[in-house]
Amino acid sequence: MSNIDWCYPNPRFQPDGSTEVMTIWCGVGRLLFPGLRHRRSNIISISAAVSSRNSYSSLTENSKDALSVHQKDQISLYISTLLQWNQRMNLTAVRDENEVMSRHVEDSLSILSPLKRAYSANCSKLSSCDELNLVDVGSGAGLPGIILAIGCPSWKFTLLESMQKRCKFLEHVVELVGLSNVDIICERAENVGRSVDFREAYDVAVARAVAELRILAEYCLPLVRVGGLFLAAKGSDPKEEIRHAEKAVRLLGGNLLESCNVESVGPFGQRTAVICFKDRATPIKYPRQPGIPSKKPL
Repeated sequence: MSNIDWCYPNPRFQPDGSTEVMTIWCGVGRLLFPGLRHRRSNIISISAAVSSRNSYSSLTENSKDALSVHQKDQISLYISTLLQWNQRMNLTAVRDENEVMSRHVEDSLSILSPLKRAYSANCSKLSSCDELNLVDVGSGAGLPGIILAIGCPSWKFTLLESMQKRCKFLEHVVELVGLSNVDIICERAENVGRSVDFREAYDVAVARAVAELRILAEYCLPLVRVGGLFLAAKGSDPKEEIRHAEKAVRLLGGNLLESCNVESVGPFGQRTAVICFKDRATPIKYPRQPGIPSKKPL
């Protein structure tokens, strides 16, 4: 009996305005094909993982206060699962529970405040900040997407990741932690950005530790609706990177809204959230074919 549940044709735009069909396959119970987009059921494991609660001492007071006991338990379960899977596949260079908390969890939570502030100030006329639809581009091990999904259960999240091994981990941990507000797409951002189902479909696109900003802009801005935001989590001094990205951001329909420092107790000190506002539609020729944005940045 086939494990394939169903599939559907998914047109994507071509530079000449025509469409090419990309088939997205959805499977039952496991990740089968690139293009998986499957909403997980609300199943929570009680078995593991509250042992890492002491790690919360490494978080800032704002982050700790914003999380309920249930959310802290979900994050603890995520961390223990990440470290367990990391023994057999390369998900993170971090091997220590406390360092995962400070370097990854705190960094992910730190972008929430500037994101909410920028959205409320610039985008809330079209949709409420209470129910955002957000895509995490190049999600990797689910950072920041899974942590944000735990912190904001009323938001809808799509984790976009091209590597099937990582998507299998994402599928597993999303189900284990019990996140019914998360979908997973196993596909390249350039292809998803041409799909009529996903192009300009999101209120916000976020990316952390994926690529240079001018490359990220081509991955992310085509996915953001007009009037939405693109947020890139960067290091302490991205001024030169921002300057090089200004042309690309404008070409893709956006403009730089702000660059703000974010509170983090991680080992790398001050972090920066670079926020772009999308004020017009992305030209149909973007994103370019897979691999071109990184080889020939705008």
